[in-house]
Amino acid sequence: MMTAKPSNASILEELKNGSAKFELVSTPVTPLFATSTSFFAKIGPPLHLEVSPALRKVESFRVHKVTGDGRCMFRALVKGMALNKSVTLSAREERENADELRMAIKEVLCDNDKERHQYEEAIIAITVEESLKRYCQRIGRADFWGGESELLVLSKLCRQPIMVYIPEHEHTKAGYGSGFIPIAEYGADFAKASGKGKAKKAVRLLYSGRNHYDLLV
Repeated sequence: MMTAKPSNASILEELKNGSAKFELVSTPVTPLFATSTSFFAKIGPPLHLEVSPALRKVESFRVHKVTGDGRCMFRALVKGMALNKSVTLSAREERENADELRMAIKEVLCDNDKERHQYEEAIIAITVEESLKRYCQRIGRADFWGGESELLVLSKLCRQPIMVYIPEHEHTKAGYGSGFIPIAEYGADFAKASGKGKAKKAVRLLYSGRNHYDLLV
């Protein structure tokens, strides 16, 4: 039985949004459009989001909800680091430790010229969006939202491997799935034992499309 050819409209849509998949063939195939031009490629089904094979695996964890007060990324991180040491933080300790992490970033990026050069990746990520001066004014506020730039700094500053995940249902077009997909990794070297210290267990953060971080355990 012959497979139905995709319509011209669907092909154009795939080309427009960059989801078309091309397969090289050795001989010309039947033209997809009624023109005199011969096509030497055929269009296949849309590709999924491009991620490395290592990051395609869907994993299962329990979600520890974190208060969404602007500190959520910092809260999730201190909560995760504490749990990795079998320590449970009180609500006050969690908030205070989260603020300490935020201010530690301000100290190395904004207040210490000698240390700042050690975090060039974070500086580049910051200055794509705004000046460092403006960033340093904002990070002093308690409701400052943390993200990739801050994770680049904290993974190195705390010698802490950090994995960031998204919910599986946010990745699949159908909106199904209860697992989690890893999308970013920071401080991977600290997950291995070295002369500078023992291997550390990663803290796994869950990022949702609502600009919120929770903790995965």
